[in-house]
Amino acid sequence: MFKRKPKQEKRHFRPSKVTICIGLLDIFVISCLGIIYCSKDFKTFWIPTAMTTMHHQYLAYTLYSEKEVNKVMSENYIVENQEAIDFDAIVIGDTSEKSHYSSEYERQIFTRDEGNDLYKIIRIEEAKFKGYLTVIYDPANVELVVPEKLGKYGQSVAKMCQNNNGLVGINGGGFEDLDGWGNGSTPYGAIIKDGELIYQHPGGDGGLIGFTKEHKMYLTREDPQTAIQNGMWDAVEFGPFLIVNGKVSQIYGDGGWGTADRTVIAQRQDGIVLFLVIEGRQPGYSIGATMKDVQNILLRYKAYNAANLDGGASSTMAVNGKLYNRPSAGGEYGGRTVSNAWIVVDNRAKTQEN
Repeated sequence: MFKRKPKQEKRHFRPSKVTICIGLLDIFVISCLGIIYCSKDFKTFWIPTAMTTMHHQYLAYTLYSEKEVNKVMSENYIVENQEAIDFDAIVIGDTSEKSHYSSEYERQIFTRDEGNDLYKIIRIEEAKFKGYLTVIYDPANVELVVPEKLGKYGQSVAKMCQNNNGLVGINGGGFEDLDGWGNGSTPYGAIIKDGELIYQHPGGDGGLIGFTKEHKMYLTREDPQTAIQNGMWDAVEFGPFLIVNGKVSQIYGDGGWGTADRTVIAQRQDGIVLFLVIEGRQPGYSIGATMKDVQNILLRYKAYNAANLDGGASSTMAVNGKLYNRPSAGGEYGGRTVSNAWIVVDNRAKTQEN
């Protein structure tokens, strides 16, 4: 007699809570990547931001094909205003406090900080970025400075301020940045100081950004020697120009420069100089600004001429010899070492002597 085997109970697979969570997370990540990949807003943020870095362009190609990258970059660009600077439009005059202001931005500019009639620092806070705007009332107090051994090593903006009696300073032009570890030793393009071409190196593909001996902002695509003959006194090479003679350069999309830390220098028609530094690449604090963002800020404060300087981790502002802003890299060292800086000095005694 055969014994019937007892029926085996069917076992059903029951995933653990951990397995379920991992599965749900995978679905969430895949869904997010799908949304991101298809999102035009993300695409136009991601690609230009990656492509305008020195060493992280591969991030653009991680998510998108070369064809897609080229397409996005062709839709985001800047057409610079090519007009020659109208020096007569800059009338350096009375910048004392007013009894009436046409806007809140005018009030911010002309209302001095107690005991300080040389400059004022205004905090900039918007939804996606933070930064600082320094208002310099007399353009005669703005000077270009370079490291002690230009062409051999760079210095932080704070250190250059310390060495040149600078009260406030911002970084200037670009420099060779091999593998992201450039120390400011090799500036790109031309540097003009006190009416002389003191340095020139290949790699600068922008325009000359500087001032005449009469302290009027000078933006030009002329070669350095021609610019000097036409009155350029101090200058670095970078760009793009954002505002020329009160007229904006046309920015399509984000301009092709992405979203990042920014440094911009500008001048109003009354001669007041503006240093703008925007902090970036710090999620949860400040993502950064596009060229259109900084152009809009400067228009609010009535900039008449304005140009972009070196950005990214180089975007630094120093006050009284110390790092003032929160850069995306190098903050623990007092800011990155760079190849030149624009600073604010107290030239009143020198002016009285002359």
